[in-house]
Amino acid sequence: MPDFKVFPLPDTAEGLVDAEILTWHIKPGDEVKVNQIIVEIETAKAAVELPCPWAGVVTELHAEPGQTVNVGAPIVTIDVDPGGAAAPAAAAAPAPAAESNGQAMLVGYGPKASTAKRRARKDTAPAPAAPVATAPPPPVAKPVTVPDSPAALLEPSALVPLAKPPVRKLAKDLGVDLRSLAGSGVITREDVERAAHGAVTPVPAPVASGDRERRVPVKGVRKMTAQAMVESAYSAPHVTEFLTVDVTPMMELRARLKTHPSFRDVKITPLTFAAKAVCLAAKRTPDVNATWAGEEIVYKDYVHLGIAAATPRGLVVPKIRDADGMSLRELAEALEQLTVTARNGKTTPADMLHGTITITNVGVFGVDTGTPIINPGESAILALGAIKDMPWVVDGEIKVRKVCQLSLSFDHRVVDGQQGSQFLADVGAIMADPAMAITF
Repeated sequence: MPDFKVFPLPDTAEGLVDAEILTWHIKPGDEVKVNQIIVEIETAKAAVELPCPWAGVVTELHAEPGQTVNVGAPIVTIDVDPGGAAAPAAAAAPAPAAESNGQAMLVGYGPKASTAKRRARKDTAPAPAAPVATAPPPPVAKPVTVPDSPAALLEPSALVPLAKPPVRKLAKDLGVDLRSLAGSGVITREDVERAAHGAVTPVPAPVASGDRERRVPVKGVRKMTAQAMVESAYSAPHVTEFLTVDVTPMMELRARLKTHPSFRDVKITPLTFAAKAVCLAAKRTPDVNATWAGEEIVYKDYVHLGIAAATPRGLVVPKIRDADGMSLRELAEALEQLTVTARNGKTTPADMLHGTITITNVGVFGVDTGTPIINPGESAILALGAIKDMPWVVDGEIKVRKVCQLSLSFDHRVVDGQQGSQFLADVGAIMADPAMAITF
């Protein structure tokens, strides 16, 4: 007999409440294998690909792209014995818990009281009840029913144009009704963006603030970032200090390394030098690499270096584990891999946990400096500004030099002004003259 198993949405990170379905890689009728990637979801921390726990045939998808699903709610049903003879209707009764499905327990696993809303099935109808002589019921609103005629489903208002799941998600976020877009064929991201900016008029929606505004729900990575920043700003007393540095020697070393046999195939950036400087300086001032834990301060004998990265889904801060034990080349390789992964939206929640200190490179946007907010659980964050040609006094003469501004925000509960100033001065000294690194 067929054996139907229901796969509930697991908790892919500690404390996950729900997630949004981004893309299905399967459809009903597809054969799947164990550990085959079947769906991509977006949690409050990152986009995550979920593997299938069983081999079999997909019988039903319980959620659509763009739909938010609670942890524990069913997302797909798999027939793990497709050669059986039982009716597929048996799949309609999902197992009450993970153990009854024979699935391994995951973090936070188990169905919750609330579940995702699903559209009514079009192929089922309630059985007719026997007539009972009772008083007429009070009038109620007439429910919406599915048209009996297939032709009714072909009305323009019922058709949803062809578009890939990411395009549908973009349309949902921008408030664009895909059915309002003129033309034929597959709707593209550009079509949605033009509609959002007025080139095509979407179906009007009742928005009290007028038609020159758009509202995007705060969810996913953006929601998590906002909560973390508010928590940090109102729990840790921030102090920010600034330092302007002549980094001409660092840029000259960078130019020499480009032709060095050991560095020809790796990208060395100013951020690479800043990462190395932070790791070295943190050894001399361990306070910036510590954590406030209420009744105690936890000092870390390692550096899990966070790198703030702007992605299409929002700001993420993946970590380079044990960065203090890496060479300059190893740091450069780690930074390049981290950046590519973040831009592709593949940073996992685990990659963003348990950092000890962070760098945010605002210089890539041409910004001189800023007052960054500390990541929760850490005590300091360094902002690396843009490197620009500026007049600088060298040996009593004004010359054009490569100049960069650094800013350090730190938690004053953990780091005193002396320690914060010493750390910032050490970072600046190494970036101003990389030869100073051998003295640390």
